[in-house]
Amino acid sequence: MLQEPKSLLAGVRVIEMSHVMAAPTTGLMLADMGADVIKVERLPMGDDVRRLEPYVDDESAPFAMMNRNKRSIGLNLKTDVGKAALKRLIKGADVFVENYRQGAMEHYGVGYEQIKDDNLGLIYCSISGYGRTGPYAEKGGFDLVAQGMSGIMSITGESAERPPVKVGAPVTDITAGTLGAMGILGALFHKAQSGEGQFVDTSLFEAGIMHTYWQSAIFMASGELPVAMGSAHPLMAPYQAFQTSDGWLNIGSANQGLWQKLTAFLGVPELADDPRFREPKDRIDNLAELVDELTSFFKTDTTEAWQQKLEAAGIPAGPVLNIEQMTANEQTLARDMVADVGSSEGSSLRVLGHPVKYSETPATIQRRAPGLGEHTEEVLKEFGFSVEEIAELLFR
Repeated sequence: MLQEPKSLLAGVRVIEMSHVMAAPTTGLMLADMGADVIKVERLPMGDDVRRLEPYVDDESAPFAMMNRNKRSIGLNLKTDVGKAALKRLIKGADVFVENYRQGAMEHYGVGYEQIKDDNLGLIYCSISGYGRTGPYAEKGGFDLVAQGMSGIMSITGESAERPPVKVGAPVTDITAGTLGAMGILGALFHKAQSGEGQFVDTSLFEAGIMHTYWQSAIFMASGELPVAMGSAHPLMAPYQAFQTSDGWLNIGSANQGLWQKLTAFLGVPELADDPRFREPKDRIDNLAELVDELTSFFKTDTTEAWQQKLEAAGIPAGPVLNIEQMTANEQTLARDMVADVGSSEGSSLRVLGHPVKYSETPATIQRRAPGLGEHTEEVLKEFGFSVEEIAELLFR
């Protein structure tokens, strides 16, 4: 008889007190890996994302995306009994993750210093705008602001002469949430060896800084200040999007061998010996001229035709897909990166899948995002609350 594969984080209980995106991303990653993630929402409104459009059968699609695989408990944290219940839940958990402003958890009586002695094995993860230490610790966190302050916006866009541009996705929110999950996994490993819990602290600011590895390396070694270059790369060329007859195609001739292979394929091997383009630095210094030379070729055929020809020649290339095309792409589907969790009324409601594949402990999507407080009574019973205590909390 076949056995069901065991979840990677089976038996790990997580209390997630979060809103919007960063900490919900952390909880999402852990829930997909099999942790029991219980989302604590403040009554009466819950997570603000519940009210973001578009809706499917009165359910917010953004909320459904960020909160599948979780259970929801609603608490009135303006009351002493609600605060006491929150503290009791955290005391019985393996992990607590939050992304509120500095001082909010202390206000509810569940700051790390207030609660760590009640649960010595607790892993307490805090995700904020700038981290819980330093002169900016009191500031709130917003992806747009973090992208600007981390340097990302100075290297994003068409050129230094154009207005600053943010990355289209809320990259610091999502990355901070992923770093939170990574930090928790490291802390769980330490706990398995020592029994010790600890405080895990990351931020949108640091998540943004992390995305400047290449550009920071350039500046710190040379003093040369990197700038926005469109889709181009500061160290290698041609490595960017080129216009075709019907769209855009990314070409990845990232090293000298691929550059020579590309020029031979295009029938212009003399370009490889052109002093303007001979070495990687030459091509970066004369990038505008290089782009003009190559665009004249790529505009003569379609994106799909060029992709097939380039791939057959062993030259990395790929189309610039929109979101509709990406979600329908055969590789996206083959990698289970789109799943239909269904709405509470049975309509189709699709979410993105888990981005890591495990041979022995596969990540799965077991449930749709919960309704506000959908599992309050169920969870409180599991944590040992009496019928009378539950009734008091349900009617507060």
